[in-house]
Amino acid sequence: MDTSLTAELAQRLLTDTPTEQERAAARRGIKDYLASMLPVLFAVVPDEGRSAVLATFDAASSAENRAVVLGYFSHALDYDDYHAAFRGHPSTVILSSLFALCQHFDRYTPTDFLDAYIIGVEIAGRLGRAMGTRHYSMGLHSTATLGPLAAAAACCRWLRLEQTQTQIALGMAATQSSGLRAQFGSAVKPLHAGLAARSAVNSVLLAKAGFPGQVDTVVESFLTVFGFNVEQPGLLLDEWATPWRIIQPGLEFKRYPTCGGTHSAAEAAFVLRQSCLEQGIGDICQAVTRIEVSFPPGADTAPNIRMPRDGVEARFSLEYVIADGLLNGCLALDHYTAKPVNEVIAALAARVTRCPDHSAPADELDPDRRFHRVTLHLSDGRQLSHCVTRRETVSLYTDVEQKLAMSLVLLPVSLAAQFSATTSLDNSEQLRQLTSLLCI
Repeated sequence: MDTSLTAELAQRLLTDTPTEQERAAARRGIKDYLASMLPVLFAVVPDEGRSAVLATFDAASSAENRAVVLGYFSHALDYDDYHAAFRGHPSTVILSSLFALCQHFDRYTPTDFLDAYIIGVEIAGRLGRAMGTRHYSMGLHSTATLGPLAAAAACCRWLRLEQTQTQIALGMAATQSSGLRAQFGSAVKPLHAGLAARSAVNSVLLAKAGFPGQVDTVVESFLTVFGFNVEQPGLLLDEWATPWRIIQPGLEFKRYPTCGGTHSAAEAAFVLRQSCLEQGIGDICQAVTRIEVSFPPGADTAPNIRMPRDGVEARFSLEYVIADGLLNGCLALDHYTAKPVNEVIAALAARVTRCPDHSAPADELDPDRRFHRVTLHLSDGRQLSHCVTRRETVSLYTDVEQKLAMSLVLLPVSLAAQFSATTSLDNSEQLRQLTSLLCI
């Protein structure tokens, strides 16, 4: 008898076991998750949606509400990890779902927790490959649309559901898929992550409780409906876990609190700033008359806000990020929170013009070949130009330990110490304590 894609996926995710190599990568992912979440969770940086989320979703009342709150907080700064094949942020949805269920079921086995997380990342990367690039380019937010299935898979593994229950849970997660990129630059984007985590949790809880649903064909239908004729369902299972997706291509950890689609442009701006300083150009605002940024067609679909009004919108503005990089040589978190934009940065950003390079392949065809070329036109007639590719950006190491330390230093000393004592997840008590700290 032929096995459906949904059934084979469920069987794989419930039985295959990662190794210590994958678990070490998962521990690093958890540290990055915490680094991205803690400043908003404990209100040490401004966030416009925090109060409304807490007022609407009482985290103490249900696992579903805890998942929404954790998902929102961990994605609120847009500082959390990214997975290239998934074309979104897997950990915010997966870990938020798992932590919510930890407390609900009073389960705290670190190895099982890490393995469930790894399974979730595996499914996330595979869903992205099988779906193809058009899903994102058509305006759908992969974190919100693919995230529920990846997180549901992780939760099914964590709770050791039966295979039939797992197939039903995956189908229910798929049917709740939604999320538009049109919400980028608003608090709804991180809410997408929270709602995706909620969808995963309620799908798994319903399936575990015996709720009926279609056992087969839903995952197949999901790929067909949302693939826009470029889906490749065979890639969902092809070469499973060889290597695990948390290892290759692995999670990408952000060095800057802005949309990943701005990072190569920022790094080009850093180089150009240094060139200006070396040539005795101290006042960049006075010396630069205009700035051009070129990229493959469609590579600005995520960072599409040209005139941001506040730091949240500025995360998705190529213009603002380039200007900030030129003026300051870094992208400070303080510039990308819910505060009005810096007027000096905004004035320089107004001189940036987007110039798609139509000689390059469209971003939809090969996102890995993305680049940003920033060109400064100086008042004396000279031009300075520098190009950074996505591959160059990804190849640079991100110190997750330092990133976490920078978030912890913002917290009260005693609270930071409590978190520091849990992050290695060496035993059940550490996982229990970490879960308790997150459930405010």
